[in-house]
Amino acid sequence: MNPSIFREYDIRGVVDRDLNEKSVKLIGYFLGKKIKEKGGVVSVGYDARLHSPLLRDYLVSGLNFAGCKVYDIGLVPTPVSYFSNYRFPYEKIDGSIMITGSHNPKEYNGFKITIDKKPFFGEDIYRLRDEILKNENLEIPTNLEREEVDIKPLYIEYLVNDFKELKGFDKEIIVDCGNGAVGVVLEDILKELDIKYTPLFCNPDGNFPNHHPDPSIEENLKDLKEKMKEKSAPLGFAYDGDGDRIATLTPKRSIKGDELAILFAKEMENPVVIGEVKCSKIMYDELEKMGATPIMYKTGHSNIKVKMKEVNASLACEVSGHIFFMDRYFGYDDAIYATFRVLELVKNGIDLDKELDALPKLFSTDELKVKTTDEEKFLIIENITEILKNPPKTFPKIVEIIDVDGVRINFENGWALVRASNTTPILVTRFEAKTKEDLEKYQREINRLIEDVKELLREKEDAK
Repeated sequence: MNPSIFREYDIRGVVDRDLNEKSVKLIGYFLGKKIKEKGGVVSVGYDARLHSPLLRDYLVSGLNFAGCKVYDIGLVPTPVSYFSNYRFPYEKIDGSIMITGSHNPKEYNGFKITIDKKPFFGEDIYRLRDEILKNENLEIPTNLEREEVDIKPLYIEYLVNDFKELKGFDKEIIVDCGNGAVGVVLEDILKELDIKYTPLFCNPDGNFPNHHPDPSIEENLKDLKEKMKEKSAPLGFAYDGDGDRIATLTPKRSIKGDELAILFAKEMENPVVIGEVKCSKIMYDELEKMGATPIMYKTGHSNIKVKMKEVNASLACEVSGHIFFMDRYFGYDDAIYATFRVLELVKNGIDLDKELDALPKLFSTDELKVKTTDEEKFLIIENITEILKNPPKTFPKIVEIIDVDGVRINFENGWALVRASNTTPILVTRFEAKTKEDLEKYQREINRLIEDVKELLREKEDAK
């Protein structure tokens, strides 16, 4: 068993090497024991990856060995798996497991887990890892007993009913499903609502023959942009492999998650809105101006879902396109649902480009990744935090330091972020400033600080 497959937010690894019959049966069994404590009824869904049905069989065997009752909801997007916790047709669901590699390369797969409507993540996943590692020699028999339930019609009906005012929406849209799981429900909803659309790659295909299903990478939006231009379409949408992240495009721009949050909040009354540490200062400032209550919190869909319930937030977002609605919905990230909330804005007369053009102008970078090691990344953050208590005299003036997730340094004319990724051996940095010169200065100084700390750690290691 490779312990590194147990990540902060989910379990993920390479199929055959990390996720095989033995390891997945063990995961199913020990997860099943946790779900059994709540009642033992579990739904299992899977994405379009070619090996997902095989992993489903291994997982079901483990769940059955734990005494769970298993409902197989088939090939669905992750939001439909989450939905099963709230609107299952037969009985209360005590847990859901979604088999998905999300936006990872096609040889990857994994598990997103909910127990008692709460994300199963962080310390829960690490304790599960430790329990499995102690019992690696446990033999689990193959037992594929499960009841197949098609929950897709219930999900489709729910969204069609909630967005019935969109029926006959008068603008054509383009949707790029990236050969992921989204196409199995999105097209039916669009047809039911009589919305004119052009589909791109909406047939699920785990080989992802057209482009990789990660809409945060510009290259993967090329086909969508070309089709929007060809059809003179005012809106385009792209999705990741399991449908919990969205890219929203106009002919002028690709709208980031924090920009969407500003637009959505305009239609809500005094909402509480959670953003991650990577979100633009513009978002937090604009939300305050409109009477909303913005809260900066940790990156990660599991962290955000827990925080939303804690503070009763209406809305939450990540820059990468995870959008969470508690307003009229269940508080999880659903890119399909978010699509129709965008269409609702447009139908209500909101000009997306005009609203975003009116925002203050800042210079910013995308997420920038600095390679390091899993052992070193948190040590670097600790050392940087300590150094910034008494920074070098040449360092830009610090106004505030926020340490909710890594370290976000507010300067007089912008900010910088350095945080350790919870899933990969990298540091994530992001910068924003009022001028290009300040942006370059903050970036230069932070990169120098990271390199200095790396050198310091190397010297300490050599001195041992």
